[in-house]
Amino acid sequence: MNNSPVAAHRPPAMDRLLENAAMRALQATHGRQSVLGAARAALETWRTSGLPFDLTAFEAAVDSSLQAQAQAALRPVFNLTGTVLHTNLGRAVMAPEAIEAVMSVMQGFSNLEFDLGRGARGDRDDHIEGLLREYTGAEAATAVNNNAAAVMLVLSALAEKKEVPVSRGELVEIGGAFRIPDIMRRAGCKLVEVGTTNRTHLHDFEEAFGPKTGMVMKVHTSNYQVQGFTAAAPPAELAALCHRHGIPFSEDLGAGTLVNLSRWGLPHEPTPAESVANGVDVVTFSGDKLLGGPQAGLIVGRKDLIARIKKCPLKRSLRLDKMTIAALEATLRLYRDPDRLAQRLPALRLLTRSQAELTEQAQRLLPAVQAAFGDRALVRAVECRSQIGSGSLPVDRLDSAGLAVASASGAKRSGAFPEKVARALRELPIPVIGRIEDGEVRLDLRCLDGAEMEQRFLQQLVRLKMPR
Repeated sequence: MNNSPVAAHRPPAMDRLLENAAMRALQATHGRQSVLGAARAALETWRTSGLPFDLTAFEAAVDSSLQAQAQAALRPVFNLTGTVLHTNLGRAVMAPEAIEAVMSVMQGFSNLEFDLGRGARGDRDDHIEGLLREYTGAEAATAVNNNAAAVMLVLSALAEKKEVPVSRGELVEIGGAFRIPDIMRRAGCKLVEVGTTNRTHLHDFEEAFGPKTGMVMKVHTSNYQVQGFTAAAPPAELAALCHRHGIPFSEDLGAGTLVNLSRWGLPHEPTPAESVANGVDVVTFSGDKLLGGPQAGLIVGRKDLIARIKKCPLKRSLRLDKMTIAALEATLRLYRDPDRLAQRLPALRLLTRSQAELTEQAQRLLPAVQAAFGDRALVRAVECRSQIGSGSLPVDRLDSAGLAVASASGAKRSGAFPEKVARALRELPIPVIGRIEDGEVRLDLRCLDGAEMEQRFLQQLVRLKMPR
């Protein structure tokens, strides 16, 4: 059987089709069973079409099906949305040191829970506890697989079947699944709302204290702001009040950072070290947001309370795996050199790129992007505003620059055109994810960092296919 086009009302038998040179080549790449399944599906499509059988079209259909099956579901993308810590796009980009550390522990055995000094069983928290204590001033630390889990674990370990006073102004929702009242119910605690949405005072908490009070929790409202006639109990004073009554005080910082971001001209976010210095007993925060590491929920605080938290039955089901620990430890080590942190930590580097640098990049890329669209669109360089985070820190904005893709007709912008552009960009080998704004597609360049990444972006533009 040759590879020339064949038209017939009935195809050859399946065993003959599989012996075709093109099909044998596909089997060598994908395996016989995968090719057989794709061939059967292609034949079924032909049977329902009512068209004559065409061998060339059949082989192309099988090849296309197998390529689609072989493509990973989880793929790299170009994040040109303007949101640096984008929840849907994987949040923080890992530092090279973190990537190398993960590859190292993946390739063989490791001392995950083995103390090399004693030659006996160890604790997986040992790999990161010392660094967290060093940076926060806490007595002890532990970690779980995300910050929502960290909050739930603290509540379950310290206040199960007890009451937890929380200010009404801090009953936040982060995304669709993280609501403070819901987490409390899951942890077996009773929420006691104190104060009002805009004003909560120290005496509101004290009036809520009783024999069933298990702990007090403060939640940093990183995803919205209450302005105007407002008041909140100062953390240091609230900590002192809790201590006088013998009640543990916990604070959830959400996207907590280990350094003062104002050093780089970014909005200040409270740090775990500040919370510990204020007398907070237990602090929870994320590893994959401002910290710039892998997804993790970090818990630091008093040694006796961290010990109770680690003994909670939930802890084992929420613990970190060896790859996350390796990436987290490598990321934490970068903080020992704060002077070079903005160059070595990708998340911070992206957040600190200047608008002048981004404007220059937009002008540099403009001709190539315009050429890729041809007469189908008008591309221009624009100023825009980047976002630090999506679920967390969506309020703070950064001056940025990028490219806007609009209809070349100059007619009234319609919803169909930007949707077509967005789809065409998503169908590139490395999908490009922008945002639709004012009837055009905006490509914020803040996260297109480095000559190598820029070149990969440009090289695939020849594959851009957009219907007219």
